Amino acid sequence: MPREYLRDYLSVDDLSSAELLHLLDVADALKADRTLHRNALAGLSIALLFEKASTRTRVSFEVGIGQLGGRPLTLSGSDLQLGRGETIEDTGRVLSRYVDAIVLRTFEHERLEALAEAATVPVINSLSDFEHPCQALADLMTIREHLGALNRKILTYVGDGNNVAHSLLLAGAKTGMTVRIAAPTGFEPIPQVVQRASEIAEETGGAIETLPDPQTAVKGAHVLYTDVWASMGQEGDADARALVLRPYQVNQALLELADPSAIVMHCLPAHRGQEITDEVIDGPRAAVWDQAEDRLHSQKALLLLLFDLA
Repeated sequence: MPREYLRDYLSVDDLSSAELLHLLDVADALKADRTLHRNALAGLSIALLFEKASTRTRVSFEVGIGQLGGRPLTLSGSDLQLGRGETIEDTGRVLSRYVDAIVLRTFEHERLEALAEAATVPVINSLSDFEHPCQALADLMTIREHLGALNRKILTYVGDGNNVAHSLLLAGAKTGMTVRIAAPTGFEPIPQVVQRASEIAEETGGAIETLPDPQTAVKGAHVLYTDVWASMGQEGDADARALVLRPYQVNQALLELADPSAIVMHCLPAHRGQEITDEVIDGPRAAVWDQAEDRLHSQKALLLLLFDLA
């Protein structure tokens, strides 16, 4: 099939606002009935390539593909000739002859773009250093479950302006939310992402704000979100990063500044006692376990959308 007729999902920005909301509706239906669309991917094989370790992404994609009747093929970099110098482009060309889609969890976002350019089947970004767009789908789903309509809600992300923050900026903007990022100097999200999210928000009635002070950013927020201070590949700088980010810990005192109905989110794995306290993540306002489950349903909906099956 010619490349131009296929869909990739490398960024939240690859979906329109209408497509995002439709995807969430499909995900809600799939969660309500796990037998729904159970044979939609029958006869299809999907390669899951993991160059980074994974718990939620691997299990949710494997289980989700199976529930839709497809066959997941999970591979690490060491399982492939990638580990011996074969290019990501050649890997994409070869896999396209065998499978119907490729899911890649990697480091540099450029590897995803190179894979998508060479492959002739849909490519999904299950995590790169630039974005985590599958996580954002689950996040939107969880917020709707707990708080209702997304537009006019305030989401405050506290900590390192990383790949998760980038996807939240775009996802929130596309659904009319106000997204605030509270990050110290040198840890802000990439300016180009902030600019793009701001442009989208102007069209949807949302808003984008970057603030250095977490207490100010949290006031009135309906969602309080955080992530690890040192992502995979940054372990050597973990202690230095912790010193700078310590004032951005999500604890009970910070949560009390948010809206009384606010929920707490974390994409996991959590480093308890660092970016979030036990009291908060185990508390009644935490939505992290729903958030983790919703990776399954939202990714199933994504696959159906990319294959034009829902």
